[in-house]
Amino acid sequence: MASAVTLTGFGLNRDRDVIFVDQRGTLHSDPFLSCPEIDQFMADSAGMSVQAKSTADKDLDAIRACRTRLASDGYDLSAYNTTENAADIADLRTALKIDQWNIYGVSYGSDLALQLLRDHPEGIRSVVVDSLLPPQTNVMTQWWPSAAEGFRALFDACAAQQGCAAAYPELTQEFTTAVQRLAKAPLSVEVPPTGAQPGRRVVIDGYTLANLVVLSSLIAGSYAALPQTIHAIANGDGIAAARTVLAAIPPPGGGYGLIYGVFCREDAALTDPATALGAARQALPDLPVEVLSLAPQAPRLFDECAIWDTGRADATVQQPARSNVPVLLLTGTFDAVTPPSQADEAAATLPHSRVVRFPGLGHDVVGASDCGRQIMAEFLNRPDGYQTRCADEMRPPTFIG
Repeated sequence: MASAVTLTGFGLNRDRDVIFVDQRGTLHSDPFLSCPEIDQFMADSAGMSVQAKSTADKDLDAIRACRTRLASDGYDLSAYNTTENAADIADLRTALKIDQWNIYGVSYGSDLALQLLRDHPEGIRSVVVDSLLPPQTNVMTQWWPSAAEGFRALFDACAAQQGCAAAYPELTQEFTTAVQRLAKAPLSVEVPPTGAQPGRRVVIDGYTLANLVVLSSLIAGSYAALPQTIHAIANGDGIAAARTVLAAIPPPGGGYGLIYGVFCREDAALTDPATALGAARQALPDLPVEVLSLAPQAPRLFDECAIWDTGRADATVQQPARSNVPVLLLTGTFDAVTPPSQADEAAATLPHSRVVRFPGLGHDVVGASDCGRQIMAEFLNRPDGYQTRCADEMRPPTFIG
């Protein structure tokens, strides 16, 4: 649990008890609904074109194999969802006889934290949410608009730096043209071995390049070289892009039972592919349909959810959290997964809240920033009297020219 190491490492537990919860279906819970079949597909997928039908077939075969195995073991896969998840957390407070506690959640954990605040407000003193995915956001229709927000932030920041602007004066157009070209003719890159890492073949199609900029939000410290990486692949050199693709492969051991239970029941089931594609084309009209029809991070989630088949959540799951509890909302300005607009949307129904932007940071502010951790600690100590000066003084990284 990486967040436990990060949060205790800066002393969050110095003068308070900190409880870390592995949510239902995840690594240290019982049962742990893992999918080695999907882990293996993800490890192999760097050598495939995401846009290819053969890749889709392998993906869906892995989903089907895992789903069949878990169902045959008797697990009710529809029970792994945010409503049940939030009820688990509320029951934990009661079981531990805690009168008041503070809640922290990052990424999907922010959705869980806000649904907990909405549905089980008892005993909640304050909430810190980081890299916001508010309940009222359907990720299936928001993924590409969020990516577009991240693209604009990156390209505008490059244009605002003299060195980056001089080195890559046409960066936005280079990116768009490269995505269009690679969507028709993917680039195969042979990545040489480094240290203990063997050489790998990586295939970069148009989707992979567009998604690479999104995935860079998840890799701390990756932004300084990102304009250079885009410029290089636009000019036929895909080595840096291929290394980023390899770095972004998720480690094995994901709790796919919860992942699909949440995103299939609460997002995919509450919209449809045509609506998602329409939102994508409106946000990024210059990118090809064959790219935009595949969602960032989870390109075939609609098809995967048809196999996972866990039903449809009640639409009330997407109601926003409304509360007068103090809430701190942290967001990185370069986050192309959960951009600042999502924090603003969540804050609109939380009158005792504040959105703090961190220039040049991506996803998971607290994990990446001493300043983020400092503000969080001050907020927990004094929800009505904390300072955000260090965030106000932050600047984007100096891009490599």
